[in-house]
Amino acid sequence: MIGTDTISRVIGQDVYDEAGEKIGSASEVYLDDETGQPEWVTVRTGLFGTKESFVPIRNADLTNDGVRVPVTKARVKDAPKIDTDGHLSPQEEQELYRYYGLGGTDTGMQTETTTGMAGTGRTETMQTGTTNEHGTVGHDTSGPTTDNAMTRSEEHLNVGTRSEEVGRARLRKYVVSENVTETVPVAREEVRVEREPITDANVGNALDGPAISEEEHEVTLHAERPVVEKEAVPVERVRLDTQTVTEQAQVNETLRKEEIEVDGVTDRDTDRRI
Repeated sequence: MIGTDTISRVIGQDVYDEAGEKIGSASEVYLDDETGQPEWVTVRTGLFGTKESFVPIRNADLTNDGVRVPVTKARVKDAPKIDTDGHLSPQEEQELYRYYGLGGTDTGMQTETTTGMAGTGRTETMQTGTTNEHGTVGHDTSGPTTDNAMTRSEEHLNVGTRSEEVGRARLRKYVVSENVTETVPVAREEVRVEREPITDANVGNALDGPAISEEEHEVTLHAERPVVEKEAVPVERVRLDTQTVTEQAQVNETLRKEEIEVDGVTDRDTDRRI
């Protein structure tokens, strides 16, 4: 069981349901106005811990791993949506009792919060005191009252990449003409007159025929001419492909952030800019 002496150990701890499944992290502990004992704990749930739900802590256990509460995660998920404004009204408290099936008294609740002191290595527990007509300690003087604290926000830069079309490349085949000159040897026949004297070897052929007569002898001449034939042959294959080249790109952006100044406080730990 969790008592007032262990509240500081609850804040910020992981909260698990009765089956051991993680629900979220503990944010604030609400005390019963009459008994002063811890009655409820707000648990931050959701992907970024932006949602807070009230969970009964009366019969919860504090372990080395965190806080184990006697309800299911699904039950907490559908819990009534109640603002964590520092105090539970009797109506809000009864609504939570009915939802979780618990018995309770018709009283309000006060909250106890644990905050870390940056750079000091110590933890300080603050319990809410007397509330004003707005139901909070202090109120918003610049507009409608929200709660008893001021939220400081700042912009963070999230840089990523996206793919977009920057151009196109294509292959296009077309025909060009060029002159090619080559030298090829060609042969031709020419007439050559050969004369031989009459000898004993050829005298028979010389006397074969009339002694005096007219005669003609013809020889056919041949010559080579260049012949051109064109043939289309494949010489290479061309295709398009892509490759990824990584380079560094600088992103410059102006980020805004809120700062909080404390006026009217002289304590060295609090008189500073947050």
